[in-house]
Amino acid sequence: MPAPHPPEFRQRAIELARLGDRPVREVAQSLGISESCLRNWMHQAEVDAGDKPGLTSDERSELAELRREKRRMELENEILKRAAAYFARENVLPK
Repeated sequence: MPAPHPPEFRQRAIELARLGDRPVREVAQSLGISESCLRNWMHQAEVDAGDKPGLTSDERSELAELRREKRRMELENEILKRAAAYFARENVLPK
């Protein structure tokens, strides 16, 4: 996966595409990115500005962080369940 472009590059690309002097395809080609990439950036900028419905960039990053935390907690919970079952078996069996 290529390294992400800096926010300044993205913002400038969006501004150039919104000017409307050239088609989005040409702007993307001149910047060395794909047309779909530029269109995704434009869509996300509109969502972040509140012009379109959807998850903002901050909400997306928070959601990803919460999902990671949930996975970690589920794993910890599973480990604790297995440990409890193990120790429960030890106490029941004769020595």
